[in-house]
Amino acid sequence: MSKLSKTLKRTVVLEGWTNSAGRRALREVFEAYRTMLQEMVEYAVERNASQVTLHRIFYHKFREEYPWLPTRVIKGCYRDAVRRARSFLRLKKRGLARSDKPVVKNITVAYSDLQDWRLGSGVVELRTHNGWILIHYRGHKQLRRYLYSGWSLSSELRVKLDGKRVLLYLTFKKDFEVSYNPNNVIAVDVNENNVTLAVFKNRALYEVYRVETSLGKMVIAYSERRRRIAEGRSTKDRGVRGALRRLRERGRKMDIIYKVARFIEGLAYANSAVVVVGDVRKGKRRLASRAGSGSLRHRIHQWSISKLVEVLDNKPIHVVEVSEAYSSSRDPFSGEPIENCTPSVIRAAVRGRRVKVAKITLRLAGLSNGLTLDRDVIGAINIGLKHLSTDGSPVALGSTGSHEVRVKLVNPHQGSTPPTELKVIETN
Repeated sequence: MSKLSKTLKRTVVLEGWTNSAGRRALREVFEAYRTMLQEMVEYAVERNASQVTLHRIFYHKFREEYPWLPTRVIKGCYRDAVRRARSFLRLKKRGLARSDKPVVKNITVAYSDLQDWRLGSGVVELRTHNGWILIHYRGHKQLRRYLYSGWSLSSELRVKLDGKRVLLYLTFKKDFEVSYNPNNVIAVDVNENNVTLAVFKNRALYEVYRVETSLGKMVIAYSERRRRIAEGRSTKDRGVRGALRRLRERGRKMDIIYKVARFIEGLAYANSAVVVVGDVRKGKRRLASRAGSGSLRHRIHQWSISKLVEVLDNKPIHVVEVSEAYSSSRDPFSGEPIENCTPSVIRAAVRGRRVKVAKITLRLAGLSNGLTLDRDVIGAINIGLKHLSTDGSPVALGSTGSHEVRVKLVNPHQGSTPPTELKVIETN
């Protein structure tokens, strides 16, 4: 067994409130921060300045101008300025910038020293030029979980004003020791409407899971609903904005992504395996550049593929990214290109609160050893082979036999219980 040390971070957002004197003190801090940030950002964009340069040019100036501001707030301001300036320059280079210079709109002030803030029971104490102010917050289940389960509180507190609300961002850290068998692999192939997983044990294919996410169908449905809501009206209209917010597209998509990631994490634990994911960022950019229509590009950008990889990387498991180029278009047993695929639709009964019939779309391809396999399964197998074998040689099928492998169909909302099995590998 191999071991890997991994440090994970979690952020808890608290919704707080304070009295009128506290709000007035916070507004003065935020106004000073906004003024400093705007000046630093403009200077950094004009001269492509680094943090060291901004510190040398602006630190003593703003210390004299705002002697009541904590020192680390000013240092955090020029770190924020460099990040914003570089982001603006990247957008300008790609022709996506909407103005000649960046405009500071939303700001978050970071207090990076525990001398300037304290976390208490139901209250956060924050030091300002008007003394210590109390920001009260409601009971938070996630906060109690991290406070009493071995997570350590970071010294940085980020504060944001939202009307009369005060949003507090607390960061927790924890070190994990991840144990895994390098010969066991969970290969993940992310597609528009499903996530296909190939499980390798002792370098041999053991089983395959197909998690039906339907994210692509959801993107199309929400795009049509947004079009109907905004048809003939401006998106700045108050009623239109409220209707668009109530759609909850992001919430539903993130719910599916977290459930899929939890299922993959459970498989990795059960098999002490490495999670191998295709480098979806490059593939996504390649697909978007080849898209012939704006609607197709929108679907590609809304798949949330990169978000799934990010969520997996924030789990206490070993995650490795490999190139997924040609993973679904090459025979995993001979390495030869797959000439064509036959589309097929099958229906399967899925258990849940009630039994429902799921329509599964397949793209079947004939392989060199006489088997017929879905292209998504081929992609997952090839991703696993790229990690297991440097020369790309094929791996023997696992204990399910050389003439039959069953793919377990999984509904992400039903946890880790596969509701049914689909026979997708057949002899000719």
